Amino acid sequence: MPDINKANRQTCDVDIRILSTKAPFLFFDTANTTTTGISADSVYAMAKGTRKIAFQNPITGTMTIEAQVYPFKFFSLFSDGDIQSSAAYAVTKTVTCETAGTLALTVPTGQEIKAGTVFVYPEDSYGEADARIEGSFADGTFTATAAADIAKDSKYKVGYIVTRTTGVKKIEFNNKKIPKDYYITQTTVDKDEDGAYTPFVMTAYKATIQRNFELSFNSEGDPASVTMTFDLMEDKEGRVLDMVELTGDAS
Repeated sequence: MPDINKANRQTCDVDIRILSTKAPFLFFDTANTTTTGISADSVYAMAKGTRKIAFQNPITGTMTIEAQVYPFKFFSLFSDGDIQSSAAYAVTKTVTCETAGTLALTVPTGQEIKAGTVFVYPEDSYGEADARIEGSFADGTFTATAAADIAKDSKYKVGYIVTRTTGVKKIEFNNKKIPKDYYITQTTVDKDEDGAYTPFVMTAYKATIQRNFELSFNSEGDPASVTMTFDLMEDKEGRVLDMVELTGDAS
């Protein structure tokens, strides 16, 4: 088949698999930009100040995915790939007193207020140490030490930690959670000068993620964007990256 010039303007679909088993982990087709790069520096034997003989260092490479639309599982790649079904987080809410001296604090089924984390303040003084209302919490009710501190029909700001075991997904980030190595395939299509499209595939045989990411949430401008970068490693058979053109599938 003759070699025809081609161009590309199509972001890759990304198939991420667990390296050790080749089991699918995440198929990702909503990236805005996918980038693959290879580099290899050289060192030189010099003679009278000029380069005479070159020696190539081992190649290094990266695969990068930038996206604004992504599943929650996307972030688990920065950890160990595990998604847990329980979590604890802070809640702040305004509660109206129905019975003088007490506040009823209710949470949905599957949630529980963690003991020792309930703090109550007048509505306009939340977080001010000298305004905190002393009391105790048990069985869904906060009882003020001095009943007069909580007046019927008045509003109070309450902060507490809730533990939740239903309708929740959690990804942990810590130094014990080590990312897995992955086998990654990126697929796109090239368009040639005759208007035909040819699938183009890149395979990274062993990729390990750089544990760097940043989430920036703004009320104006572009939607939040996340970028992940994988370092390309050499697998046990010495493979790093393949580029494949599927000429038999051109259309």
